[in-house]
Amino acid sequence: MCETEIIHLFIFIHTEAANIYIHTNNLSCRVYRFITHRLKLITHGTPHCAYAPVRAMLFGGLSTDYHLIWKQRPMHKTHTCGELRETHIGQTVTLAGWVNRRRDQGGLIFLDLRDRWGLVQIVVDEAVNPIAHAVAHTVRSEYVLQITGTIRRRPEGTENTDLETGSIDIVADTITLLNESKVPPFLINREENIEESRRMQYRYLDLRRPAMRDNMILRHKMVKFLRDYLDEADFLEIETPILFKTTPEGARDFLVPSRLQPGKFYALPQSPQQLKQLLMVAGFEKYFQIARCFRDEDLRGDRQPEFTQLDMELSFVEREDMLQFMEKMILALAKKVLPQKTLKYEPLRRLTYTEAMEKYGSDKPDLRYDLEAVDVTELAGQSAFPIFQQAVQAGKPVKVVRAPGLHRKRDNPAELVTGEGLKRLMKDLEDLVKTVGAKGLAYMALPIEDSGEVKGPIGKYFTPEQKMALFEKTGAQPGDILMFISDKTETVYASVDKLRRQIADMLGLADPNVMDFAWIIDFPMFYWDEENQRWDPSQHMFTMPMPEDVAMLDTDPGKVRGSQYDLICNGYEVGGGSIRIHDRALQEKIFPLIGQTMEHARDQFGHMLEAFEYGAPPHGGMAWGIDRLAMIFASAPNIREVIAFPKTQAGSDAMAHAPSEAEPKQLQELYIQVLPLPKKDEEAKS
Repeated sequence: MCETEIIHLFIFIHTEAANIYIHTNNLSCRVYRFITHRLKLITHGTPHCAYAPVRAMLFGGLSTDYHLIWKQRPMHKTHTCGELRETHIGQTVTLAGWVNRRRDQGGLIFLDLRDRWGLVQIVVDEAVNPIAHAVAHTVRSEYVLQITGTIRRRPEGTENTDLETGSIDIVADTITLLNESKVPPFLINREENIEESRRMQYRYLDLRRPAMRDNMILRHKMVKFLRDYLDEADFLEIETPILFKTTPEGARDFLVPSRLQPGKFYALPQSPQQLKQLLMVAGFEKYFQIARCFRDEDLRGDRQPEFTQLDMELSFVEREDMLQFMEKMILALAKKVLPQKTLKYEPLRRLTYTEAMEKYGSDKPDLRYDLEAVDVTELAGQSAFPIFQQAVQAGKPVKVVRAPGLHRKRDNPAELVTGEGLKRLMKDLEDLVKTVGAKGLAYMALPIEDSGEVKGPIGKYFTPEQKMALFEKTGAQPGDILMFISDKTETVYASVDKLRRQIADMLGLADPNVMDFAWIIDFPMFYWDEENQRWDPSQHMFTMPMPEDVAMLDTDPGKVRGSQYDLICNGYEVGGGSIRIHDRALQEKIFPLIGQTMEHARDQFGHMLEAFEYGAPPHGGMAWGIDRLAMIFASAPNIREVIAFPKTQAGSDAMAHAPSEAEPKQLQELYIQVLPLPKKDEEAKS
């Protein structure tokens, strides 16, 4: 090594953790390897290293006498604001964070200093430190400070039991202003109703609020647990491309033009579906990733154009293997991350798709409450009500949803809602089901006393015997209201779902401290698309039919069940998967059923079909919606509350103003011309 080579070596030894940090300048590779080897020896020794032994261990054998420069660890803080307790009393600490609140009492100023880990009270006494007091007098909420001071026990009677640091405070010795802050557009130090568009515009400030900080921490804990769990189960985390091929998979693709191949486009993945199946063909057997996915579809409270899912695929499994493994993992996650919440069923219940639709009108029902729809088609058809008679003759079902105690006044259950109050109540519920296509809502409101009169316009069309049979079948109790829906099956299902959710909300039946996971299985493989006169896959085209139903693909596709399984919780689908097709001949049989020619299918999915000819193993998979799960775990009203930088309901970023127009040069490079909007689209946009 050249004698004139300059070497600066800084060793920072933290005496509590024995962490050694190296900064090198102009070190040759040989010298760097030598020092690294010597450091391995030091880290196994005592943290209180003397200069001579360190020098000897580092540079023994080198001809040049190199100097060690000792320096304090370069940090703005020695502790976090949330970790200090009575055990730290008497220590001098340095903290850094934001001013959460300032209280000026003349000679004494109290600052609540906040960082990610919590909040602690700072006391600035003018008599003790006038310079620090002068600085504290100028600061305001959200200023960024560095404070050095001594921890003391709070005077008796001033403790704050709401704070984990509430038994101590810090007497400030020095205060350094690291940065000022404008007056925030909304309060950060207390919860209040803030217009969501304002929160989206200043999301970086919104994320400082405790509720949002806690949501981000919860999400992190969820993802970390899942990664660790799958690693322990011998899964490999493998990334798949973001730029891929556009294929018909349900929702619209987000397209990305190729500059190098003008006129051609990539698509952002709606899911890594094809790629994870190809990883099974590649022989990896157990795969997962925390995948970013993109779908250009209309937004709602539990949907975003870009979202995150836990994507998994396994080889040599059947449906039961998948259900058992996934069930163990979701229960373990819930118990680890949210031990304070109650799991309603363990093991999880399993409902067939048909059972879920018939009882709850939805394939993702909220099972924390019952409110099962009861089929009363036969009884209703025997009544004298003309509408029910006609509906039954036309083959339409009649279902009843029982609202327990809805006829009673909320503030006085011993009295009934009567007259105009009852009419308004039922009119609101009727308007609700009309939003999903129902033509009306009939009802019977039961009295409290046995001798009382059944209220409602259809009671007179049922004989006493028919009413008793109806009450027995529906489990009706005094003060209940029975609501009748009759229409096309799909409309009845949608109405039942709407009524269940609304009634549960009105009566407070959905316990926020309960999580009710369940499986939905035996989905129909296809739905009939009347407009296009074809079958559409209920999940995707790679789902394996149930083995016993494969023969019906040729004779009665509508009766074929897919090997699909959905995981639901509290009225949301939080995961979905299936056993996959791994045989080319069977896969090619699916394409014509869903309206694709074989030529088009081979153009779109030729890589998949060819891969199936190279020893593709039986395999299955599943994806969990991280955003939706986090929303449920956090008891948040929508998924925007658990995403750091979400899009608005209109699909825009209110903070960065995306999407935005591209520069003409960019469009020219991509050979793209933006056409003016048609008049009706321009009006809709405005």
